[in-house]
Amino acid sequence: MKEKTITLTDLAKARQTLKDYKAGKSLSDNRIISNEQWWKMRHWGEMEYERGDINRPMPKSAWLFNSIANKHADAMDNIPEPCVLPRQKDDEEAARELSRLLPCILERCGYEKLYSDGWWYKLKNGTMCQSVMWDPSENEGQGDIVIKNIDILNLFWQPGIKNINDSRNLFYVTLVEDDLLKELYPELSDKVSGDDIGLTRYKTDDGFSTEHKTAVIDWYYKKQVKGKTQLHYVKFAGDNVLYSSEDDPLCKNGFYDHGKYPFVLDPLFVQEGSPCGFGYIDIMKDAQGYIDKLGQVILEHTVQLSRKRFFIKQNSAVREEEFADFRRPFVHVAGNITNEDIREISLDPLDSSVMAAMDRKIEELKETSGNRDFSQGGTSNGVTAASAIAALQEAGNKLSRDMLKGTYYAFSKVCYLVIELIRQFYDSPRFFRVENEFAAFDNSLIRPVDEIIFGMEVKSRKPVFDIVCKAAKKSPFSKAAQNELAKELFKLGFFNPAISDQALACIDMMDFEGKESIKDSIERIKKNYLKEARKNDSSNNRKE
Repeated sequence: MKEKTITLTDLAKARQTLKDYKAGKSLSDNRIISNEQWWKMRHWGEMEYERGDINRPMPKSAWLFNSIANKHADAMDNIPEPCVLPRQKDDEEAARELSRLLPCILERCGYEKLYSDGWWYKLKNGTMCQSVMWDPSENEGQGDIVIKNIDILNLFWQPGIKNINDSRNLFYVTLVEDDLLKELYPELSDKVSGDDIGLTRYKTDDGFSTEHKTAVIDWYYKKQVKGKTQLHYVKFAGDNVLYSSEDDPLCKNGFYDHGKYPFVLDPLFVQEGSPCGFGYIDIMKDAQGYIDKLGQVILEHTVQLSRKRFFIKQNSAVREEEFADFRRPFVHVAGNITNEDIREISLDPLDSSVMAAMDRKIEELKETSGNRDFSQGGTSNGVTAASAIAALQEAGNKLSRDMLKGTYYAFSKVCYLVIELIRQFYDSPRFFRVENEFAAFDNSLIRPVDEIIFGMEVKSRKPVFDIVCKAAKKSPFSKAAQNELAKELFKLGFFNPAISDQALACIDMMDFEGKESIKDSIERIKKNYLKEARKNDSSNNRKE
């Protein structure tokens, strides 16, 4: 029997490496836990300067929540859609097929929901993480590509690296119920070990216990074999190896042929020394905290002003119980009373500087997050023209467009990994519905091919493609601007065939989406006009 490649010593070293990696990102994990509390508006206990006194009001305004919700809405208006372009003319057909296939695979994986959930996570915590893997159990055992969102709390990499693929090892840890683990791997019997990693967990409303759960570790690592990087994979729980790619005869070239970790990180605001970024909550929570702290001061003072209090002299002639009971129409006194017996405690109105400070903090939060009125669809200063509103909204959305560019770059990397898995595993035809038609796809067009150079030298060429991302859904603000442009072009006579040459020259100098479509329309109108003109001339000549 062949000796196993991964030994108990290897597992012990891997487990120690995992613990070192976990310790290296402990600050990041704690930040994510704290951000989730701010997102749920349970942040009074998270404030360093105010731990939350239950005897005082603790108001929770939703300025931070509103800003993040608007950023998420911007992202959902611009869901990416892939377009595959060839780098060589011989690969044009393969690029067309992949352009049809990729949207179908993304739809099967529920990518729109993944994109939405990933953006919530990215805005809150600074990084969206997605995995692109091959699941042999999918598609009735035929296997298929699976895309999932990954919680950063469960992913561990080498501290100090910027690109996740530069990490020597990569660990992904999940907790699995013991009975389910024994069902999947009967050979484990009673060898399950429990959660000996100590995963960082969220503060949830429902009770969560690690009892009867075992930490299952996915360990990815890279090896250099004959000058090429090979990716290998080990799944283990405790001292039990559940799978090892080095012991799998089907993985002679590594677990995945592309040699990259199957995880794509999409940071929001980049920070040096880490593949993760930081999010909007990290930027806004200080201002939000002071807004709520000032709101606490205002509420306390308002309550004090609404509740009258009095000084009562000791041994006063006034019966305090009757005086304090507003339901009693009469208050008995023993003898004469004077101003010295009872006097109202007067409070000065709250200084206007408190309200001014609160307003300034609100403005600060809106400015730092780019969540101005126009970006939310509001207007001010008498702006009512649709074109002006659309223009201001487009200008105000530059921060959102900048964020989307980063996500589109990460999305292109997801698509590259999908293409590589198609190249590796789609040996037999897979059937998809493309635009209400049924089509079969395999990897025959993108497998490495042998090329003969000068009739003698043979080398292997792997078809390579470029991914161009475009928005599958348009923002209503963009639609409004586009509609205004169309009306302006019509009013200026751009579709008048008599001046079509001038109109085409003018459009060539312009830059807007749908430009080529407008040019085609003007060309078509011009051709139809000339055709009708020649037809009329011919008819007039016959009559003469």
